Amino acid sequence: MDRIKMTTPLVEMDGDEMTRVMWQMIKDELILPFVDLKSEYYDLGLLSRNDTDDQVTVDAANANRKYGVAVKCATITPNRQRMEEYPQLKQMWKSPNATIRSIMDGTVFRAPILISRIRPVVRSWEAPITIARHAYGDIYKAAEMVTDVPGEAKLVFTGDDGSEKSIPVQRVEGPAVWQGQHNLDSSITSFAESCFGYALSTGQDLWFSTKDTISKTYDGRFREIFEKLYEEKYKDEFEKKGITFFYTLIDDAVARVIRSKGGFIWACKNYDGDVMSDMVSTAFGSIAMMTSVLVSPEGNYEYEAAHGTVTRHYYRYLKGEKTSSNPVATIFAWTGALRKRGELDGLTDLSEFADRLEKACFDTMESGIVTRDLTLLMEDTDGVTAVDTETFIKTVRSRI
Repeated sequence: MDRIKMTTPLVEMDGDEMTRVMWQMIKDELILPFVDLKSEYYDLGLLSRNDTDDQVTVDAANANRKYGVAVKCATITPNRQRMEEYPQLKQMWKSPNATIRSIMDGTVFRAPILISRIRPVVRSWEAPITIARHAYGDIYKAAEMVTDVPGEAKLVFTGDDGSEKSIPVQRVEGPAVWQGQHNLDSSITSFAESCFGYALSTGQDLWFSTKDTISKTYDGRFREIFEKLYEEKYKDEFEKKGITFFYTLIDDAVARVIRSKGGFIWACKNYDGDVMSDMVSTAFGSIAMMTSVLVSPEGNYEYEAAHGTVTRHYYRYLKGEKTSSNPVATIFAWTGALRKRGELDGLTDLSEFADRLEKACFDTMESGIVTRDLTLLMEDTDGVTAVDTETFIKTVRSRI
C-alpha cells in the first residue's frame, strides 16, 4: 500500500538499553510500514553523548526548536554505579532531559493512559489527571554545601551595576547543611504561558499550587506571576471556553486531588511536579502507562515515555531471553509526535493514523493481551494473557 507522506521532519532522539530495543521494534512494526517517515535523527544514547561531549543533546534540542516536534526515547543519566558500568565515560554527564528542558524553556505535561481492566487506587478518579511540571530551577539548580564550625550564613546578591543585596539566613552553633536555590521571572512566565495554553487547547480546568504561606517571597512570586498573567491575558479566553483557573496551597491541592473525579491539569513547581507525577501515575496504575510531553511557550513539542530505560530487562535481553517490557508509553510518544506533526502541517491522514495506532493498543489490552506488568495491576485476570514485548507489538500491528 502507499505509505502516508510527511512534509516536515520530526526530530527523532534515540536512547538507551531496553527502551532503545523497543524503539526499533516500534519503528519496524508500527511506523515504517505505514508512514513514509521523515525525521532528523539524533543518537542520545549514553556512549554517543560521551563521544560528542554531550553536544548531540544540545543539537537535538535546537533541532526541536527548528522543526517544532520531537519524539524522544528514554535515556540514561549516569550516576556512580553507571560510571563503573561504563568505564569509558569522560564524566558523569547531566540528564539529557534537563538539558533539553533548559534549552526549550518548556513545561512537562504528564497524563496516565487508562484501560478499563485497571482501576485507579483512588476510587473516585474517573478521568486522567495531567501533571504540569515546571522544568527549571529550584533544587535542580541549587548550590549546596556542608559546614562544620559555628558561624552565620548570608544570602548575597551582587548586581552587575555594582548594587548589592544581603539578608541573613541563619546563625548555627555546630555542623550544618546549606542550600541556595533560585528561579527566573522569565522561566516562571514561560511555565504559566505553557500551562494556560495547554489548558485552552485541551479544554481542561487548570489548578496551580505552591506553599506561599511559608515561602512568601519565592513561592509568592510564582503565584503573583500566574495570577497577573491570567487576569491580563487569559481570563476572557478561559471564560469563553467554559474552563476555570484557580490557585490553592499544595497541601490543600493534594486533598482536593484525592477527592476529585480527575479530568484537569495540576500545575506544580519543579520538585512538586516530580513527586506528584509519580504519585498520580502509580495511583492510576503504572508509570509504564503514562504519556509525557514537553511544551515550550513558542509552541514546540517533545514527546517521550515517562519511565526509564528498563535496565533489568535489558540485561536479560542481552542473554537472549524474551522480556515482557511494556512499550505502550513509548508507542504513545510516537503517536503524540505524529499527531502533532499532522496537525501543524495539515496532514489529516497522519493524525488519523496516530489515532488508529492508539486504538489498536487499547483494543489489544482490553482484549486481555498485555505485558506481564499489567497483569499484576488487574483485579480480574480472566481471559488475560501475558506476552513478551515483541508479541505485544506484533499483535498491535495486526489490529491497525
